[in-house]
Amino acid sequence: MSRLTLLLLAALLALVPWFPATADEARPLAEDPAVEARLLRIAEEVRCLVCQNESLAASQADLANDLRREIRAQIRQGKTDAQIMDFLVGRYGDFVRYRPPFNATTLLLWAGPFVALALGLAGLLRFLRRRQSAAPVPLTEDEQRRAAALLDGTD
Repeated sequence: MSRLTLLLLAALLALVPWFPATADEARPLAEDPAVEARLLRIAEEVRCLVCQNESLAASQADLANDLRREIRAQIRQGKTDAQIMDFLVGRYGDFVRYRPPFNATTLLLWAGPFVALALGLAGLLRFLRRRQSAAPVPLTEDEQRRAAALLDGTD
């Protein structure tokens, strides 16, 4: 490196303490660790409605933050985990649960993969059986002569 480059680099490093930090302050945990632990236990069982593939505990979406605040408020009101889950299901449906209950409305959700697998295997077996049972059709004499001529190279 040239002397000028080293001088510029040293000057930049000297100015770094004067630049304001861009990182946010870490948010403190809830005042009550028991409330926070219960919130995390409930939030792990609830799907983030924005992300859909993350739990409410892992999501940083605005709606997830709002739902966590709502769950904290309900915990402080003395509601049980079941009452809180019933509130969320009543508001957002069974979709909000990572493990929805087995009932008539979620039957396809629970049985669908097994039905699709069974139908796929049945289709595969049917295809293989048809393929095996199809006897080759013998060539006519004219077709045999043409094939032999093509193989010999005499058209």
